[in-house]
Amino acid sequence: MCEPRRLLRVAALALLSSLLAVGADRPAGAQGGKRAQTEAELKSVKAEIARVRAKVEHDQVETDRIARALRAAEVSVASAREALERVRTERAARGTRRAELAAQKHQREAEIASGRMALAGQMRAAYMIGREEPLKLLLNQQDPVRAGRMFAYYSYFGRARADELDRIAANVRELERLDAELAGEEQHLAALEQDQREELAQLEAARARRDEALKSLQAASRTRAQTLQRLQREQAGLETLLRELRRALEKFPIDSNDAFARLRGQLAWPVVGQLVARFGESRAGAVKWDGVLVATERGAEVKAVYHGRVVFADWLPGLGLLTIIDHGNGYLSLYGHNERLLKAVGEQVSAGDTIAASGDSGGSSRPELYFEIRKGGRPVDPRPWFKAADPR
Repeated sequence: MCEPRRLLRVAALALLSSLLAVGADRPAGAQGGKRAQTEAELKSVKAEIARVRAKVEHDQVETDRIARALRAAEVSVASAREALERVRTERAARGTRRAELAAQKHQREAEIASGRMALAGQMRAAYMIGREEPLKLLLNQQDPVRAGRMFAYYSYFGRARADELDRIAANVRELERLDAELAGEEQHLAALEQDQREELAQLEAARARRDEALKSLQAASRTRAQTLQRLQREQAGLETLLRELRRALEKFPIDSNDAFARLRGQLAWPVVGQLVARFGESRAGAVKWDGVLVATERGAEVKAVYHGRVVFADWLPGLGLLTIIDHGNGYLSLYGHNERLLKAVGEQVSAGDTIAASGDSGGSSRPELYFEIRKGGRPVDPRPWFKAADPR
């Protein structure tokens, strides 16, 4: 009876092992299929958002001469600023490399000086022994042990001199190589300095064009009625964009398990600054703020308040360079008036990731960040969502 039971137990274990092996194989194939599905979905998301962006640009920018000029100027400012930052970063890296090469050169020079001193000592010792001493020892048969010992000393001195000469020669060659590389870094730095001056000039020219476009915008909004019309037109443009985005994103929802809704009162502010406009306050006439406005430093880091997917990263009338992040379950966060956008459509971001650099795009008179939270397309007061009362 024992033997059949044992065989049955062995067979059961073998069957279980085979089932586990099959189960272990499936996730690998499923994972590959899921990855391909995710890539295809991302491509589709980008295509849908590109369609929305083209429609919004045609309806709100191309039909408005002043908005078109302001957009071109502010996009030029963003490009010039980005190019300038790249030059500055490379110049800093080249400067660090130059300092490293200078330190290596100094070390090689010290090694060469030390080697020459050692070689001088060996030459003095050889001089004290004299040229004829080995011949005397060879002819002197009185003390063979002493002769063997002295020949060993002579051999040591000879090898030591040859080794020291080789080290000095190697250090001289390395010093020549370092000199050449250092000269190359100096040339690169000079070229980068020139590039930086040119990029600064282009940035100033772009800022000047932006100022001219802004003057045209202000001239077109001289009266309160004209200002109100412009604000209503910009607000309607944002609503159109969000409505089109919501339709596009319904096909590709993010599964966040309603995590964003549970973070009320726990979020960190997206930028450090001073709160200058609050949700619900009047802007002009019946137009009210649907978010908050934070005055900050130009170029300040703008951070994502929670993880999600970038669904819009472009210029929009009234908000300038705007980033919109989809957090799932109908929640969106909006970041406007940036000088540069650092994340592209389709990119996944985490809480605290830097997504933009603050600025004054969209016609602002100072560097500031406009921030909104939307739930199902409707704006909600963002202040209760933050753990700190002010963005300081």
